[in-house]
Parts: sequence; structure tokens; C-alpha cells
Amino acid sequence: MRHYDLVILGAGSGNMLLSEEFDQLRIAIVEPDRFGGTCLNRGCIPSKMFVVTADAAEGAREARRLGVHATVSHVDWKSVRDRVFDRIDPLHESAVQYRRSQGVDVFTEAARFVAPKVLEVGAERITAETFVVAVGSRPVVPDIPGLDTVPFHTSDTIMRIDDLPGSMLVLGGGFIAAEFGHVFTSFGVDVTIVQRGPRLLMAEDEQVSRRFTELAAHRHRLLLDSEAVSVAPKGDGVAARVAGPDGEHAVEADMLLVAVGRIPNTDRLRAVDGGLELDEHGHVVTDGAYRTSVPGVWALGDAVNHFQLKHVANAESRVVRHNILHPQDVRMLPNAVAPHAVFTHPQIAGVGLTEQEARRRGIDCLVSVRDYADTAYGWALEDTTSFVKLLASPADRLLLGAHIIGPQAATLIQPLIQAMSLGLTVDRIGHDVLYIHPALTEAVEQALLEL
Repeated sequence: MRHYDLVILGAGSGNMLLSEEFDQLRIAIVEPDRFGGTCLNRGCIPSKMFVVTADAAEGAREARRLGVHATVSHVDWKSVRDRVFDRIDPLHESAVQYRRSQGVDVFTEAARFVAPKVLEVGAERITAETFVVAVGSRPVVPDIPGLDTVPFHTSDTIMRIDDLPGSMLVLGGGFIAAEFGHVFTSFGVDVTIVQRGPRLLMAEDEQVSRRFTELAAHRHRLLLDSEAVSVAPKGDGVAARVAGPDGEHAVEADMLLVAVGRIPNTDRLRAVDGGLELDEHGHVVTDGAYRTSVPGVWALGDAVNHFQLKHVANAESRVVRHNILHPQDVRMLPNAVAPHAVFTHPQIAGVGLTEQEARRRGIDCLVSVRDYADTAYGWALEDTTSFVKLLASPADRLLLGAHIIGPQAATLIQPLIQAMSLGLTVDRIGHDVLYIHPALTEAVEQALLEL
């Protein structure tokens, strides 16, 4: 049995925890998959590289509203795919070699706890004074009759397909469905999305969700308030029975993408056998400093939080690093503001409360909505559908939430995130800051001034 000072389980954000301050410790990293985790290998980074290409194709088609009559004759899928993964794939081996060159033991077999702070890795057992659980999450595979009889993809595999299908059936209406729906529709694939709820992106502010669903309906076939009750092979593709408001009917497609959510990998780790307390969703329960129910065991990332956002996991990694090194001065995340963005078409970003959440919780709020079309740059874009929506407390004039749908949403929301994080009133960020004219940030300024 090998003993370490520190064992890190997962080489996504867990791998980012190490710094020169750990150089004197005996350390092991356990990663049965690829260094870089979901984000680098099959998540946010490669998917956004596809999104940028999709934006270029869609932008060319939409340029006619500006008097530019462009066409997209062909998308070279293999060229796009290879450009993405030829850049990403070599990083795994270089990361492994880098850690080993630093004296870190790297285990590449699957691991499971057999007792608190005792880990079985392949044929070996290892222990440590300190563990960090950062094992991430994986796509949910729903219990749909017949799913085991048909080839299907998840976000783990869809970006590596060899050829574009003529048609694609997407199960799910969240981030992944919205982003890949945009990508494959832009590349000429006929996309059908089956969503159990009445709108796409149900977690967004309802006004944003409604607008996005309206726009998506012009690009994809949407089957709302519907679910696949069975699937079966159909030639080289798939046939699904979909139950909806009008009863059951068949939907056929060349390819099936399952995008109904993600679950933490704590079951594969047998976290319970390691004495770790889990919540009803399988996430490791931690305190505000990311300590688990087992002394000396910390946890972070998708294995812990429900956000499933890389920037949250990275921030947690920095907190855990500090807390391991300075146990008498533990820190927590500086604030509970967790922004997000959906890189679909149009782009969406949000932070804080939605209006429906505020109403449900009985929180009084001021609401301001300003269209991109109210700005000079909105005129230049000929944009008639995008908007900025802000919620603020009438008592202290602090922002409660911000939601944007439209071009550059993920960038436009950043000053609002900073205002919420730093406790700045809407008056200060609206009146005491100059906004460049004629930039899109004027939509943010106008929404603030309206409050």
C-alpha cells in the first residue's frame, strides 16, 4: 500500500490545484480518462470551437438583411473537426508527462474507495493524509425502451463523428441541446428537438426562454411538452415514438443525440464506501470551505456543485488550494454569484435571480428591459429580437439579476457580474460610468438608467 501526502482524484480542475507550494509533498493524481477533464476534451472548449464555425456559417446566411447576399455552399465537417481535436488531443499526453517530470505519480486506471481515505486503483491500494475529490460528471443516459438497441451519441461523442448526418433527433432542451442544435443546423443538418417542457432553456429567465424558443422554432423542428417513449433502429438511423400534446407519433432521423442532463461520477468512485456524504443527486456534500464529511478529504467541481460550470470549478480549486495549505485560515468563495452563458444562436447569458424566481420567493424587485434595437449599434445589426433584462432591489438599489439574449451576451454581462460581486448600486454603474458610443454596451447602460 502506497501512502501519499496528497491524492487528487480527477485531472480537470483538480489538476489546476497544484502549485510550487506543494513541491515538497508526495503527490498522486488519479485520472482514468484524459487530463483536462470534460471542459477541454468533450465540453466547453471544443464545443465553442465548433460554435465559432457555426456562427460564421449562420452569419453569412443572415448577412442578406444588411444587403450582403452571401451563401454557404459547403461545410467541411472533417476539416472543422480535425482542426479542433488536432489542437486538443496532444495536450493529454504532454500534461501527463509534465506532472510525472515534477515527481507526481499519475495513475491512469479507474479508482474506487474501499474505506475512508483508502483508494483502490487497479491492483494497488493507496492512502493519503489529504484527498481532493474532483471526479466531474458524465451525461445521463435515460431509461428509454429500445435505447440500448440503437446507436446514439451524447456530448461526449457527438463532436467526433466522421460525417454530418442529413437529420438529427435531439432529446433535451437545455444548454447542450441549444448549442449543438445551433451547430448542426448551421452546418446544414435537419434538426428536431424533443423537449419535455413548454420551452427550451427552462432554467433561464422566462422572458429569455420564451424569446429563444420563438427564434429556435424558425431554425429547428421543436416538439415541446413531449418526450421519447421508445426508440428503435430504422435503416442506418433511428425511429422514435414521441408522446406529446397531440398523442404519439413517429419521428425518424439519421442520428440521435441524447442531451437530457449530467450526473456526478461519485457512484463510479464509490464515494459512499469512502465515508463521503452525498446529496439526493449524488453530489458530495461539503461545507462552505469544501471540506467533506471525512476529515482531510476535500471536494470540488461537478462532483460537488450543481452549476456544472468550469469557471465555478476553477474558482473552487483556488479556494481548496488555499485551504489545504492554510488550514488555520480557511476561505470560502468570495460571493455566491455564478454567471453562465449559452453559446447558441442568439447567445444567452445570465447571473443571479430570474424574475420568476424573485416572484416565487416573494422578493420585491424593479425590472428593466431594453432592446438592442434602442441603441445605434443595434441599428447597425438590424437587430429586432435581442434585449437586456435587469432586476434590482428597490430598497438598496443593488442588482438581483441580469439576463441578456443577443450577440455578445457573454461579454456584455461581465460589468453587471462585477457590479453584483462588488456590491455596486445600479445608480453607480449606470450614472458614474461612461459607456462607449456607439457600442452594444449602451443597451446595458440604458437598462441600468431605466431602473
